Formats: sequence, C-alpha cells, structure tokens
Amino acid sequence: MTQTTISASTLYIVATPIGNLMDISQRAIDVLTQVDLICCEDTRHTGRLLSAYNIKNKTMSLHDHNERQRQEQIASMLDEGKSIALVSDAGTPLISDPGFHIVKHLRSLNLAVTPIPGACAAISALSVAGLPTDRFSFEGFLPSKSGARKTKLAELEHETRTMIFYDAPRRAIDTVQDIKEVLGGERQIVIARELTKTFETVHADTADNFLTWLNEDPNQLKGEMVLIIEGAKVDPNAISPAAINTLKLLLSEMKPKKACAIAAEIHGVKKNALYQVALDLKL
Repeated sequence: MTQTTISASTLYIVATPIGNLMDISQRAIDVLTQVDLICCEDTRHTGRLLSAYNIKNKTMSLHDHNERQRQEQIASMLDEGKSIALVSDAGTPLISDPGFHIVKHLRSLNLAVTPIPGACAAISALSVAGLPTDRFSFEGFLPSKSGARKTKLAELEHETRTMIFYDAPRRAIDTVQDIKEVLGGERQIVIARELTKTFETVHADTADNFLTWLNEDPNQLKGEMVLIIEGAKVDPNAISPAAINTLKLLLSEMKPKKACAIAAEIHGVKKNALYQVALDLKL
C-alpha cells in the first residue's frame, strides 16, 4: 500500500475515532503525519491520539470560541501553500462540532477543502439501531432544559423519518420522560452509549419501558450517548389536503367513482377512503 500524497494549499477535514483508537484509516494517519498544521478542538485530547500513532506535527486549537478569529489566519496559510488538517475531539468534524465557519469562509475564497472520511457517532449508532435507515434526519443536540426540549420534540412530532440526536446520558431519564409526554409512551427509542468503547451499550425499547431500564441501571447515565427516535407512523388511510383539493376539482368534471380513481393514482391513497370523502362533499 502506497502512502497518501497530500496537496499544498488544502484543508483536510479528518475523521478520527469516536472511542477505539484502532478506528482510524491509514489515509487519515498519512494526512495527519504530513500536513504542516493540525487544528484541534482540544489539543490535549487530540494529543493522545497523535501520540498513539507517533505523529509529532504542530497543533493549534480551533473551537467554538475562536473559530471565526482563526479563519483569516488559516486562509493566509493556505494561500502560502501550507497544508492543514482539521480534527474534532472525536468522529467527523463539523457534525455538531466546530469547523462550519472555517469551511464556509474557505469555500468563499475558492480554497481547497477535502474530506478524509471515517467514524461518525450518529451514523455508527444508526447502523445498529434496528430502525428504518432509508430516510433519517440528524437533529444535533437536544436542548438541556426540559421546556426547550419539549418544544423541539413537539416540532418533530409528525416527522416520519428516523431522528438522530446527541444528548448527555446524565439527562437521559428527563429526556425520555419528555419524549413519553410529547411523542407518546409507545414511541420506539434507541440509546447507543459509549460506542466502540469497553462499556458499549445499544438498547432499544418503547419510551414507557425505557424509564424503568434507566432507573434500574445508573451506569447507563454515564459517558457519551446517541439517541435515536422512531419516526411518526403514517396512516395509510390519511388523506392530505392536496388530495382533497384534487378530488374537488375532479368532482366538478366527472362522476365520483372516476374522480376518486384518478385522485388516488395521483396522491397514492386508497380509492375507498377518497370515495367516502366524495360522498361527504356531495352532502
């Protein structure tokens, strides 16, 4: 296997392990070894990873509080032909981690930004959750206070996609209680905690049953956590306002049976359900 060759004047967005230090690609190691500078969310935290792979390159802190101040400095270094890597404390940078403002700024200057793919806690958790993966949304961190958290959950009450959140395990009981109250106790939840680490746990159940499980095992309230919530179930007989409007237009031109057949084909609903609506409209 040949070593990766890096390019000058390029920012590399490098994914790093979310727990197990072995979960890093050879390409990521090559890039971190060769770049002129590694920008880290926490230089001490990243230092342990770099030490494990005998990487001795210069590091610089880049976090939520100094990102905008660093962007001109980084752009200037890239203009000078330097190569830079950006890493977060764990996983893929910018996924609820710093880096967005830097990348946006560099893109506006037509400077090169290249991904070095790897671990991501959200995707790792989704892959083992046992909930639908064909459509999902990543919602980032849930609010820490109950009122704001309930408001956020209420906004997502009718979301049909699987929803992925980051949350602190110490708030898990309060969070699940809010899910139960806002989304219903029958809603399926998956908590993936300490992924790739010694005490990795992936547990799935209804919101009702989750509270009992969490209260029985205080260890589940420690570490790092991904929370996944089942999307709202779609009622196959539900008729959208758009379908009803289509039906009304068709009823003005043709008999109910034919109007229902056409509207059902357009909107993917059952003809029988539309026929009942047609009868009601004729009353």
